[in-house]
Amino acid sequence: MAWFRDAILYVEDSAIADAIRENDLLFPTIESVHVVAICLLVGSILVLDLRLLGLASIERPVSRLVSAILPVTWGAFALAAGSGFLLFLSNATKYLANGCFIAKMFLICAAGVNMLVFHWVSARDLPQWEKDTSPTLRARLAGALSILLWIAVVACGRWIGYTMPVL
Repeated sequence: MAWFRDAILYVEDSAIADAIRENDLLFPTIESVHVVAICLLVGSILVLDLRLLGLASIERPVSRLVSAILPVTWGAFALAAGSGFLLFLSNATKYLANGCFIAKMFLICAAGVNMLVFHWVSARDLPQWEKDTSPTLRARLAGALSILLWIAVVACGRWIGYTMPVL
């Protein structure tokens, strides 16, 4: 694991990490972009999840909703991941020692797995149920789990700043 520690120290000592850490405007600007991107990401996912639960947009077929929202979701994810990576660079060792950061990364991965399972398993019979106001139990469970996971991601993200270890 020495290679991992060395890699983390290398990126944390980079010029870009120094600039983010030392500049009074850079970190808060990147953090603001990150927060807005997370809002767009979670908001766009929530629209689809509420449809899967049969609570919103029930007049729209799921496939039309997905095709309309997916570009926003992926764009917001790319922006959130990029800005989050820059924030991580600024204090990589502190973030890796933070339980809330680790939990956030785990929860994002779990949300990704939930999405993959939905698309590979639950949505296989999408044409049969997508026009129903109440989708299948599998689809409703995927939507509910997604909402819970993304709420937990946001909560962990907020707690990171309050639980950063002093090194």
